[in-house]
Amino acid sequence: MGSKTWKRFVGWALLGLLLTWGVSCASPTTDQSDRRQVEFWTMQLQPQFNDYFNQLIATFENDHPEVKIRWVDVPWSAMESKILAAVSAQTAPDLVNLNPDFASMLAGRDAWLNLDEHLSEEVRSLYLPNIWEANMIQTCDGDNCQNRTFGIPWYLTTQIVIYNQNLLNQAGIENPPTTYQELATVAQTIRQRTGKYALFVSFVPTDSAQVLQSLVQMGVQLVDNNRKAAFNTPEGRAAFQYWVDLYQQDLLPREVLTQGHRRAIELYQAGEIALLTTGPQFFRAIAENAPDIAKVSAPSSAITGENGKISVAVMNLVIPQNTRHPEDAINFALFVTNSPNQLNFAKASNVIPSSIQALENPFFQNIPADATPQDKARKISAQQMPNAQVLIPPLEDIKELQTIIYNNLQAAMLNQKTVDQAILDAETAWNRRLN
Repeated sequence: MGSKTWKRFVGWALLGLLLTWGVSCASPTTDQSDRRQVEFWTMQLQPQFNDYFNQLIATFENDHPEVKIRWVDVPWSAMESKILAAVSAQTAPDLVNLNPDFASMLAGRDAWLNLDEHLSEEVRSLYLPNIWEANMIQTCDGDNCQNRTFGIPWYLTTQIVIYNQNLLNQAGIENPPTTYQELATVAQTIRQRTGKYALFVSFVPTDSAQVLQSLVQMGVQLVDNNRKAAFNTPEGRAAFQYWVDLYQQDLLPREVLTQGHRRAIELYQAGEIALLTTGPQFFRAIAENAPDIAKVSAPSSAITGENGKISVAVMNLVIPQNTRHPEDAINFALFVTNSPNQLNFAKASNVIPSSIQALENPFFQNIPADATPQDKARKISAQQMPNAQVLIPPLEDIKELQTIIYNNLQAAMLNQKTVDQAILDAETAWNRRLN
């Protein structure tokens, strides 16, 4: 769910007890103390999906009576610090739900099991190839570089646009923009005719990667094969200039320099911006938090550049190096991400599966005549998958690159630097880190 829209995701104790009782009855000869325990961490999936996971775990344990799954759900905001501390202390769980951006940081420190040593090509072929690649990182020993797999893909969301039909109508705009070129025109029209803004996109270095993704969509290569800066090009300067122009022409709120993506959500729900770049699942949150805005909201395809690339947010499963039960963790990860289970979870959560077979299900291709905005958003999201990819390279220090680029973009937006100087300074700062 991109990068941070997934934060919105009662214990069912009786159900859990019943399921546990059912498992023990199904395998009466298994001594509970002899069962191998696999600790499984997810990110902010309780209590909404308690029923789903309790049943999933019970089914797996019934088929593997020698294994006990201990499910721990961690708040989104706490996951990074918790897993960092656990990996450092060698007390990490056996299986962890992360995203490739953060997981790749630790993959560069050899924190995760190298899955290429455990999984066959036949297994890999069950998942969308462009999504599998998001779970690979290049490691180099001198001039000897190779790619290795550190995670198994799970669920996905492609970016879509949720738009306020009333604001577009007031501005005389028939259709929401689908390209950055159209967006610039729409932003100007909305500002002139309604006094409001088309969108909010954060330039806070530690927040959303949306601007970094937009550079790639505008044809910019961020780094080359040697990890050196590759963005000081005509395409890179044009992309820098695009955002500088929008800001200096008062087509972006001033607070884009100081507020994160959460502010975009607040402004959209308050009816102050016309477009919100997010995932399909966010319709539910709008309906709960701003029902009047939800009534005039509709989905549209993602905004992209001439290359047509669409950003996809990936959730994966990674296995720490120091797990005591690698094969059990792998078996459970493959069970969680198999086609039937991915399809069931996608239906429950309005996300997209990474399984090829699950994505081909009619649930993602056909929608009813009286389709809800969520139904329409799901179809749009699925249709975008052929052009969807993780746009940010899996570098262990990718956040440092984002910080360098955003800081220099901000300086250009505030007229503290020219665009040429800003992009040169960003290039120099990044390459200096490699020396």
